[in-house]
Amino acid sequence: MTAILGGGISGLSAAYYCLENPKLESIILYEASNRLGGWIKSITSASGVIFEKGPRTIRPTGPAGENTLELVEKLKLADKVIPINLQHPAARNRMIYANEKLHLLPNSISSLFKTSEPFKRRLISIIWNDLNAKHIKKDDESIYDFVERRFGRDVADYLISPMICGICAGDPQKISVHFLMSKIFQLEQKHGSITKGLLNDAFSTAFLKEKAGDKVKDSQSRLTRLAKEERWSVWGLKEGLEQLPTALRHHLSANPQLRVDLNTKCEKIRFKKDYAEVIIKGEPIQFKKVISALSAKSLAPLLEEDHPQLSRELAAIPSTTVAVVNLHYAGDVLPVEAFGFLVPPKEKLPILGVIFDSCVFKKGSDTVLTVMMGGAWFDKYFGNKTTKDEFLSIAVNQTKKILNIKENPVDHDVAVLEDCIPQYLVGHKQRLQHIENYISKHKIPLALCGSSYHGVGLNDVILSAKQAVSQIS
Repeated sequence: MTAILGGGISGLSAAYYCLENPKLESIILYEASNRLGGWIKSITSASGVIFEKGPRTIRPTGPAGENTLELVEKLKLADKVIPINLQHPAARNRMIYANEKLHLLPNSISSLFKTSEPFKRRLISIIWNDLNAKHIKKDDESIYDFVERRFGRDVADYLISPMICGICAGDPQKISVHFLMSKIFQLEQKHGSITKGLLNDAFSTAFLKEKAGDKVKDSQSRLTRLAKEERWSVWGLKEGLEQLPTALRHHLSANPQLRVDLNTKCEKIRFKKDYAEVIIKGEPIQFKKVISALSAKSLAPLLEEDHPQLSRELAAIPSTTVAVVNLHYAGDVLPVEAFGFLVPPKEKLPILGVIFDSCVFKKGSDTVLTVMMGGAWFDKYFGNKTTKDEFLSIAVNQTKKILNIKENPVDHDVAVLEDCIPQYLVGHKQRLQHIENYISKHKIPLALCGSSYHGVGLNDVILSAKQAVSQIS
């Protein structure tokens, strides 16, 4: 038997890929809460609009993006896909709020040759900065330090810092460069500059891509080919992104090989010579293999008794808490059509950013916004005593001020997502290597998947589940 711990999107995906593997005959998925789907949650408000409490869009690019589209197609969700192409305002217009103003970020090659606030120079000059920056040999550094060193402080403050806030609600001065820019960091380390590295990489791979082109195209799913032909930027699902875990749940429930136990928390894991013991409600249950889709923070105490070293490494991967406030306004109250705006940490505001949901996915003539708050600065601004009414008041007041909204929302929802996004701090890559080496050295029948390890995005999480199943099979 195989045990899957956790019923979020990674655990559900792991169960799906287990059922595709004929070597894995009996699977039990344990979920501690009363629902499946994890942080993906789409609710219908009292006023009848969809509020997303977690992610709402997915990128179609790269192997991980293509894998997700293939999964969506196999789950017969293709007719629910809502594509957003590169010409859509939500794809073209992304903003930051700095110096008490909204600023549109560069969205074309020509815009790099213009001086636009909050920058005091043409951004094309970053190439000159990079070519003249001192080359320093490092294994890792913060993404802020790397960008400041190669491109300048203004790029670190106004481009990379708000981006990190939007992706993982993290502090860019602590997040590892490998989190988002691993490839260009490696090129810089090898060639002395990013520009030289990218040019060298482009020349060396162009021929190989041309040769492999037809073969790759033949292996792609219909949705992947469509995404490329129509130049999708992102995509979502009708009725909300929770349609994805819902479809997975329905697919799994139809298979007698798999059992799902809700409200069932794993209390401890012991690894014997030929099997694993998973302690459920005080009783040991034997499994040949275990796939953990729990966060590293949640998995750590389960292994502490028998494997304290592994437990310490897992516990050292922290996570951050985000408050999510959804707001519904009657009519169109936005000053511009865009994906939304992010707030650089240097502005010292209690919000991370605002997503314009009704611009990304039309909600009739009304406006729906999602305000993200806290993250790495949750304790600084809120602590553990802030009430939902106080979160709502802060969200409404900040959006009114920044977007010049006069009206009050007709509906809202407030949620505090505790420890929802793992933080890949400097040294994360080395820590993962220690974890993988330990599991391999001690021949532990354990595979890890989920957002704690190789990416926090949905594509990364789903692909990690597929890889975890291949490791134990």
